[in-house]
Amino acid sequence: MNKVVLYKLDVSTEVELPFADGGIRAGFPSPSQDYLEESLNLNEELIHNPAATFIGRVVGDSMTDANVHEGDLLVIDRSRDAQDGSMVVGYLDGEFCVKTLDLSEQRDGIIWLVPANDRYPRIRVTQDQNFRIWGVVSYVIHRI
Repeated sequence: MNKVVLYKLDVSTEVELPFADGGIRAGFPSPSQDYLEESLNLNEELIHNPAATFIGRVVGDSMTDANVHEGDLLVIDRSRDAQDGSMVVGYLDGEFCVKTLDLSEQRDGIIWLVPANDRYPRIRVTQDQNFRIWGVVSYVIHRI
């Protein structure tokens, strides 16, 4: 199971990075711009509610097919409502984990936490277990 190590978020500093506002083409190349007029503040781009946002580091490989790998950073927003199909950080029986939320059987009191790696089983969560959705993953940051 993927575990998540959580960190408090520091939004006290701002770093303005040059930003290619016209986009960087992934198809056919376009005429290049010799300058960048815009800048981008990653705090403003990635963090919509600083008081409810945390960073988590992924430990494990149960989400690799969702392009979430060991060592990746998760931007976790605790103010967002989790929906069916959301990638969430859950607190299950004393541990944090990252999985995709399956609410298709919620009416029967069952929630599924779904890995993105065939080597791991789905986790059936019932009302009898110590479980809560701790936050919704809004961004995954990983090194190439």
